Amino acid sequence: MVVPSSHNFGELSEFLRSAVADKESLKFSESMGWLAAQTEAVVGALKSSAEPTVVAEMLVDLLTQLRQHRRLVMQLHMAWRELYEYPAYLAALNQCRGMVGQWVMQIRQPGARFPAVHEFEAVAWRMLGEGALLIDVYEQTRTRALDVERAENATLLSRVRAWWRKPRR
Repeated sequence: MVVPSSHNFGELSEFLRSAVADKESLKFSESMGWLAAQTEAVVGALKSSAEPTVVAEMLVDLLTQLRQHRRLVMQLHMAWRELYEYPAYLAALNQCRGMVGQWVMQIRQPGARFPAVHEFEAVAWRMLGEGALLIDVYEQTRTRALDVERAENATLLSRVRAWWRKPRR
């Protein structure tokens, strides 16, 4: 698996799409891709000093997407939740969701300031990085489990064949 070389949310989105094999991984990865795209749009707006109302709307949209994504994460199969990386990702997701929620509330107040781009990027990259790690570990674990199952089936099959070939009296 090739990890994106530059710090670009679009590349992370592509990486996530290419790294999955089952339906649940695909749904999780697609949701992460949407988060990455929305995050990149917010970063662009913050860097270009866009209108405060535009950035506020973008942050509200991102917050909505974060809430939907969290629901999806909470519904993942037990195989995901058993991984060490799952609670770390959930904590990063909750932190990002909480900070974006705080920023949305602050922006609605008169004289409020936008989050600094580096603050926003740090929180978002941490969350997205933890999610990419969770997907990677899940896929590796799933692949290893399939390999073990195939080896066990092959061993059982070879034992059955050996028994069948055994001379009978």
